[in-house]
Amino acid sequence: MPHFLEKLLLALKDGPALSTAALDVDQVDPKVALIVKTSGSTGNPKSVLLTSQSLIASARASHQYLSASPGQRWSLLLPTTHIAGINVLVRSIELGTEPVGVDSQAEFSAIVPTQLHRAVHSDRQLLEHLQNCRAVLVGGARLDSELKKRAQDLGINVITTYGMSETSGGVIYDGKALDGVSFQIIDKHIALRGPQIAYGYLEGGFPIKDGWFITSDLGFIQDGALVVEARADDQIISGGENISLSAIESYLQSEYSNPEIVAFAKSDAEWGEKLCIATTSNIALDEIRSKLTNRFGSHTSPKELVRVSDIPYLSLGKPDRRKLSDDHS
Repeated sequence: MPHFLEKLLLALKDGPALSTAALDVDQVDPKVALIVKTSGSTGNPKSVLLTSQSLIASARASHQYLSASPGQRWSLLLPTTHIAGINVLVRSIELGTEPVGVDSQAEFSAIVPTQLHRAVHSDRQLLEHLQNCRAVLVGGARLDSELKKRAQDLGINVITTYGMSETSGGVIYDGKALDGVSFQIIDKHIALRGPQIAYGYLEGGFPIKDGWFITSDLGFIQDGALVVEARADDQIISGGENISLSAIESYLQSEYSNPEIVAFAKSDAEWGEKLCIATTSNIALDEIRSKLTNRFGSHTSPKELVRVSDIPYLSLGKPDRRKLSDDHS
């Protein structure tokens, strides 16, 4: 980690750009400090170009929101191939400290919902670590409201974040924009503006309109807060009906107390897309259909149940729905 931190420090100080993938950094604009690959959960992965100004603006806005002080520490529980892990390093640099692991005390941490689920249900060491943090940022995927409440009841100060590689990580905390960030809804899509926005894509085609970064995510504004209705990798249309994959799997995971249940879609001539469920458990399809129909309506009745030995995950802990679809098509 110290060597990686040194390279990141150089990149932030106008040194050679740092890339999380095998790319020729000499080809990029000298303004670029970091090239980070998106997860590819909604299509082909893109190479996001971030400047040192964007990364530092992200860290400082986060610290302002959290009332963080120099000398305080972050725990690094996410891979540094992802913007969320990189952000922990940049925040640590800003506070003059080095990140620690789950076996050490930290004031702040950042995790994904899968990790929070494990902390609440099975991982005692992680639970105690998060309980001792002043604040725990949870992002990268939809956070189930019941899981959040359970974690809060256990003494974890959960802050739900929204952001992506293109925004240097989270820019919305608990529905509120960080300092310097603005949001609005353009054609039902969430649009963001602020110093954290990326320089562009290495491949080109960055979705900027009148200074606003137009995300692929759907949302609305309620009482001044941003509500993320559906992430781009979450929503499918089956037989003309919109279905949230994360809402389906969060409900089933809660019903069966099992995180190894994933909703995914497969192309279908009749339905356009058909809802499928993958699980490592011995659950009956008819039982799942009954539960989902009673909870969400008949349009959420899955067409197929796939039993797998292991759920495939992307680097940040998101289920790899594309792989499930490809492997079982």
